[in-house]
Amino acid sequence: MNQCKIFAGNSNPQLTKKICRYLKIPSGKIKVRRFPDGEVSVKIGENVRGQDVFILQSISSPVNESLMEFLVMIDACRRASARRITAVLPYYGYARQDWKDQPRVPITAKLVANLITAAGANRVLTMDLHSPQIQGFFDIPVDHLFAAPVLIKYFQQLGLSNLVVVAPDVGGIKAARAFAKRLCASLAVVDKRRDSPDSVEVMNIIGEIEGRNVVIVDDLIATGRTLCEAAAVLKENGAKNIYASITHGVLSGKSIENIAQSVLRKLIITDTLPLTKEKQLKRIEVLSVASLLGEAIRCIHLEKSVSSLFI
Repeated sequence: MNQCKIFAGNSNPQLTKKICRYLKIPSGKIKVRRFPDGEVSVKIGENVRGQDVFILQSISSPVNESLMEFLVMIDACRRASARRITAVLPYYGYARQDWKDQPRVPITAKLVANLITAAGANRVLTMDLHSPQIQGFFDIPVDHLFAAPVLIKYFQQLGLSNLVVVAPDVGGIKAARAFAKRLCASLAVVDKRRDSPDSVEVMNIIGEIEGRNVVIVDDLIATGRTLCEAAAVLKENGAKNIYASITHGVLSGKSIENIAQSVLRKLIITDTLPLTKEKQLKRIEVLSVASLLGEAIRCIHLEKSVSSLFI
């Protein structure tokens, strides 16, 4: 791994440190600052000529700042003659804007993919895309990991009996079914109807949940309103203890207030996004995906198959 360099932006430096600790290599020296007028300034502090470079940045709040930092870091490494640049995106921002759901709107997830490619990235490593089809937006190789092994291990150690895994909508059935299979649990689905972009009316529950422990599986939580409403309906239908297993804890708006007032026993998220002090609650538990991303980086650098990690 002596020809491998890992650089971090300002969005999630803690995760980069964990990955470097797992790989037993130092984090790359880089300064990402701002000019007085707000422009991004990047200075790589070591030689990367002929090196295999991995640049880690979650496109998270402030989203546009994080994205611009990321693009400038990629361009800096390209102009410094890096042999290969892998864009490591634990969380792919703008992923929810992946199709035209109404007239005269952009497909911003595709635009971001174009920007990353144009900046000079040679391949992409990401985790739990909102839509797996986003992989096709790139004209460079994409390795799409899943946080499921880390989350499933947590629930296996928890040892919950009489368990049912719940998909929060029809689109999440496939992921929830795979989750349920690994936990030897049954499957249920929340049938919901969205009245507006900010309002969801939950209609009914498909499946048996009365008197059972429930795990709601989803890829991200933003305001938490939909998740909390689904949990309330599950409780009304006789669910015992309700857990939520979410990969990306975006936690925007009134999310913390919504979670604190909800019937959720515990919300389990990963560290693809940093959890700031003001967002910390006793019922929110953070699991690390550093070893999963670290192993993927090792396989990519050593030109080994990454398919064993696609679980």
